[in-house]
Amino acid sequence: MNHVHAMPFGASVLDAGVRFSYWAPDAERIGLERGEQPPVPMQRTADGWHRLDVPQARAGERYRFCLPDGTRVPDPASRRNPVDVHGASEVIDPQAYAWHDDEWRGRPWTEAVIYELHIGAFTPEGTFAAARKRLVDLATLGITVVELMPVAASPGHQGWGYDGVLLFAPDACYGTPDELKAFVNAAHDLGLMVLLDVVYNHFGPEGNYLHAGSPHFFNAAHQTPWGAAINYDGEEARTVRDFFVHNALFWVEEYRFDGLRMDAVHAIRDDSRPDIVEEICTALRDGPGRERQVHIVLENDANGARYLARDAAGQPRIATAQWNDDLHHAAHVLVSGDTDGYYADYTDDPIGHFGRALAEGFVFQGQASRFRDGEMRGEPSTHLPSNAFVSFLQTHDQVGNRAFGDRIDALADPALLRAAYACLLLSPHVPMLFMGEEYAASTPFLYFCDFGHELAAAVSDGRRAEFGKFAAFTDEAARARIPDPNAASTFEASKLNWQERLHGPHRDFLAFISELLAIRRRLVTPHLANQRGGGQYWREGEVLRVDWSLGSARLRLLANFGRKPLTGIQPLAGSPIYATGLAPAGNNNETLRLAPGAVCVTLQENNHG
Repeated sequence: MNHVHAMPFGASVLDAGVRFSYWAPDAERIGLERGEQPPVPMQRTADGWHRLDVPQARAGERYRFCLPDGTRVPDPASRRNPVDVHGASEVIDPQAYAWHDDEWRGRPWTEAVIYELHIGAFTPEGTFAAARKRLVDLATLGITVVELMPVAASPGHQGWGYDGVLLFAPDACYGTPDELKAFVNAAHDLGLMVLLDVVYNHFGPEGNYLHAGSPHFFNAAHQTPWGAAINYDGEEARTVRDFFVHNALFWVEEYRFDGLRMDAVHAIRDDSRPDIVEEICTALRDGPGRERQVHIVLENDANGARYLARDAAGQPRIATAQWNDDLHHAAHVLVSGDTDGYYADYTDDPIGHFGRALAEGFVFQGQASRFRDGEMRGEPSTHLPSNAFVSFLQTHDQVGNRAFGDRIDALADPALLRAAYACLLLSPHVPMLFMGEEYAASTPFLYFCDFGHELAAAVSDGRRAEFGKFAAFTDEAARARIPDPNAASTFEASKLNWQERLHGPHRDFLAFISELLAIRRRLVTPHLANQRGGGQYWREGEVLRVDWSLGSARLRLLANFGRKPLTGIQPLAGSPIYATGLAPAGNNNETLRLAPGAVCVTLQENNHG
């Protein structure tokens, strides 16, 4: 079958020719430039659209729009920009790709085990085609969802993707649109869902020509770290909102993604109701979501539980889940001892905070944040099921925002780290691994980009100045050792070394993670659809207990996060599904001795006890 998302923006292939559309309500004239031909005037409508049907135009040809001052710009809704974001766009016929996943209907969210990856750093080749060949390794591991960091076209040949400017165009440095579709198709063949990370809070600083051609895309009444906010609630906002709603639908309908991860929605400025996040979620649920499983994950530093509300049947009303930074931060302090920056909010009781995150989702549910100078943060989350939270010990942010891209295993106590993994992967939360985490990759994940000269220097200097606030980088020589984000060597150093997973401690750690995921799939996942609210937790010194009700079953957790053995510990009710570091404390076997990092997880059917 073929899949096409019809939209008013961009270049649309017709039965005979191509229709070109550009929205510029302030411009009297917009020209269409095809190849090397001189610009041809487009027809302006009363609502600010400029359109032209060209019968002789075909897929594969390149085009640009010519603004009144003579500036030639790419199509903001380009489906492909083969050279770079500054160059001409290419007409793409979405019907040219033949899908063979017609029976695919997605998977329930309760089965989700996520693997976040960056296409450019996931393989040595850094392409969609090369990544496709590695999907079988993820399926074998027990992954059920692949989450791609943003692939929308951004400047240069390397970057995290969060500075995209052509939001409908897969970045040409990774391959063609058809190669991305083949990646998604292959994932579905293996039973893997695929989520795409999208950025709707800003456009990148280089290659964004909307300020020149369509200034109504921005609203100066709202200012952000990137300047005037995207115009979701001002004059002419309806067309701007449509642009982003269509973008979300485009990726799910035309590329068959199983959902989106919406980046930093707390940075979106929108005073309207419903806001753009709700509108996009509704459009996806009422559109492609009627025919298959579609899931929306938010990143929201505000801990807005209202976006995660469930209906009487336990189904999401708006978003499916949110990245749970609180759990990460508490766990990171617990296993590594880090106290800098935002970790300061979790240093007073890391075991208790980790327990609260496991049981209730958010740690901050309306209390004051010391790191934020007393600002109240978060909303109550105890009523939400654990699968409303995507939880993790590593992400691209938490690794890449460190000066040298250090991974958690290079920083943490090994026994406590393994205990944290057992707690996470056997909990009812939706767990997420960052690429290479499953085998404790030694390769860093650094911040990299590829901006033009002046902006490149500003980014490099700014990053080093930012780290100058930390004690380890007060010395200029220490800051100078921080890798330059624009250097090709920084990007190359961030690529995974797949051979590591076959040898020594990396192979052993891969076996450990595989074992936990197998236990989860076999014994925990079948009960997750029955959970309706959060759990309970208790801290007993350095021992953590968590109890979750999963309908007619109870899942219980016991862990020692101290650095010394503990004795006289009461055992858990239920049948053990995982245990390490436990031994009877005496001859009567009524209490336990827990080694540092000991974990026991039990499952009790029929809710007895």
